[in-house]
Order: sequence, then structure tokens, then C-alpha cells
Amino acid sequence: MSTTWIVREFADLTSLELYKILQLRINVFMLEQECLYPECDNKDLKGKHLMGIINDEVVAYARLLPPNVSYTDASIGRVVVNPNARHLKLGTELMRQAISAMRKYFPYEAIRISAQAHLQAFYENVGFVRVSEEPYLEDNIPHVEMVLA
Repeated sequence: MSTTWIVREFADLTSLELYKILQLRINVFMLEQECLYPECDNKDLKGKHLMGIINDEVVAYARLLPPNVSYTDASIGRVVVNPNARHLKLGTELMRQAISAMRKYFPYEAIRISAQAHLQAFYENVGFVRVSEEPYLEDNIPHVEMVLA
């Protein structure tokens, strides 16, 4: 099974793509991780949307934001792999695709993320460095701030 990677502006997402993205994010972040937060935060409107697709299903996703939306730096967020596809180990490829897209769209910007603390080593493996001294709570989950220069 090969994964097709697509990046789209918000306005270019089809209704079905947007539905599948929101469904995946809600199913993982709000239901699986039991986090209540405003999923529709208006940042989607300003970002690009990276989708990994297998058999017409969005199996991996990341939101790519320009500078001055979440941080003064560009940022990657809402990084998620469908639970039914986790056995495919798409997380690293998702981040490589996201970093590659960020370098294309925002070539001179550092990339800042707010990473779940237990995933720090995962993000270090793709080049991020932790910059926050102490973990902080975001949506009741410990997070650390990380940067890829």
C-alpha cells in the first residue's frame, strides 16, 4: 500500500477532504485523548493541509501554518495518524513530508511545534530540538516546545 501525500490550501480542500480531516482530528484528539478544546480555531483558514491518503482515506495529517499564526515562527500542528493505520508506521514519513513542505513554502523560517512531552524523542529523530525548560499543560496533556532551525 503506497501513501499519496497531498498539500492543499484551505480554500482548495474538497468538502469530503475537510470532513475526513476534521473526523480524524476529532476522533483522535477529542475522543481517544479525551481533550476538549476548540477544534475549529480559525487557524485552518490560514494554513496548508498535508494529507496522507490510502484507498481514499486520510490516514495521516498535519496542519502547516505560516509565521505569526501560532508563533512568530512557522509551525506544524495537529499531527495525527489514523489509529487503524498506525501499524504502517506513517508518523516519521508524515513529519518528513511536513518539514519538506514547510521548507518549500516558508524556506527561511524556523519551524516551531508544541509537542506532547511523551513524543519528544520522536520529534528529535526528525531534527527538532526542545526549547522549553519545563513541560507545560496544553489541553491537560504535558507538552514541550520544540524548534527546527
